[in-house]
Formats: sequence, structure tokens, C-alpha cells
Amino acid sequence: MATVKLSFSPAPVHVRTARLVGVAVARRAGVREDLLDEVRLAIGEACTRAVALHRQYGLPDPVYVEMSDSGSYTVRVVDRAPLEASIGLTALAPDELAQESLSEDALTTGVGFALLAGFVEDLQVRPVDEGVGTEVRMVWPVRR
Repeated sequence: MATVKLSFSPAPVHVRTARLVGVAVARRAGVREDLLDEVRLAIGEACTRAVALHRQYGLPDPVYVEMSDSGSYTVRVVDRAPLEASIGLTALAPDELAQESLSEDALTTGVGFALLAGFVEDLQVRPVDEGVGTEVRMVWPVRR
């Protein structure tokens, strides 16, 4: 079992690195080749969402990513934004979302969950255990 932990400042430029590391770890863990694009897109979306939240709220805290291959390939992306900010837009219906006057970062955080749900079969979003923030947990099967 291997666990890889990353943390990076909330700058969009670091999302690419998280995607590259995530796919490399997924490949090593035994995720099927045909799922690697899905892994790349999902990690990129979850990290982009976290970076957008940090930028929207002026949070200097790093975005935290943990990848583990214990029985399955699990990726956790943690932001430190207030929970209501992190999940607030997901309560809007698509037509309401279209009518809202939203910043690009606010739109990114709201639409992110819908995109993630399309990429990841096993997706969980919940408040972090300690402190303020949200954990996005994504799981893919591995071959042994």
C-alpha cells in the first residue's frame, strides 16, 4: 500500500502537477488504462474547484491532495473554504444557475460537482473532520 500526499498553494498552475502525479499513481496502483483519462479529468476538476474556492475567499492555505492504493485507488482533495461556500451553488437548479450573476471562480465551484459526478462513479463530498473545509473523495477500482 502506498500513499502520496501533495499540498500546493492555491494557484491554477499547480493543478496540472496534481493531475500528472495523480495519473502516475493511478497507473502504478493498477487502475485500468481506459479509466486514466477519467482520473485525470476528475483530479483536475476537484483541484480546480478547490483552487477557485481558495481564491474566491482569499485563503492562503494550501490545497491538500492525498492518493492511496489500498484495495482501490482513492483520491482526496481538501479545500479550506467555508462549507456553505463550498456547496452553496450545488443547491441551484441549472436554470437558476444560468440566471445568477456569478464570478468565474464562483461558477467553477458550483459546476464542479456536476462534472465530477459524470467522471467518478464513487464520489463523496463531505465536511472535513477537523477545522473548516470540504473533502472531495473519489475512488476507482484497481486490478491486482
